[in-house]
Amino acid sequence: MTTGKTTESRLESLARHVRRFDIITEESIYGTILVSGMIIASGIYESTAWEVFLTILGTVLIFWGAHLYAGTIAGHGAIGGDDTTLATAFWRSFRRSLGFLTSAIPSLIILLLGALRVIPDSVAIWVALWLGVLVLALIGYFVFALRGRSWPIRILGALGTASFGLAMILLKSLIH
Repeated sequence: MTTGKTTESRLESLARHVRRFDIITEESIYGTILVSGMIIASGIYESTAWEVFLTILGTVLIFWGAHLYAGTIAGHGAIGGDDTTLATAFWRSFRRSLGFLTSAIPSLIILLLGALRVIPDSVAIWVALWLGVLVLALIGYFVFALRGRSWPIRILGALGTASFGLAMILLKSLIH
């Protein structure tokens, strides 16, 4: 059973490392679901991997910029008596919203491989969708690992979070 304990401690260490970079946030979950939704929407128009890549990149950057701006403005002395500077509010918002931006990276890499014809467009699109499920599962797992929960609870947390991505895949299947 030493191997299980070693693997579990490695996963806990990885969870703490990921948390340090504020990747496990609600923004990460929203960003991943947004990307999945955009992949599905592109399927309605039978877009190429290149078109999906560009659409997702542009949309995520715009949404992230809007989220960063809103967080900065809302965090800049919005509460009575708060003397938070604009710079401090910006960096807090930047750090908090980073998960929104980074959540798109795995799917964008796969879509770029499709755009460059390393893999077929349809494969890139489906892999990018399944990668979103995996990212959501990892977020769910790490959240419960950081709380020191047992592995069955961690797995349930991973399944619960991943269910949003699975719902997107079901939606894509129904559309096609």
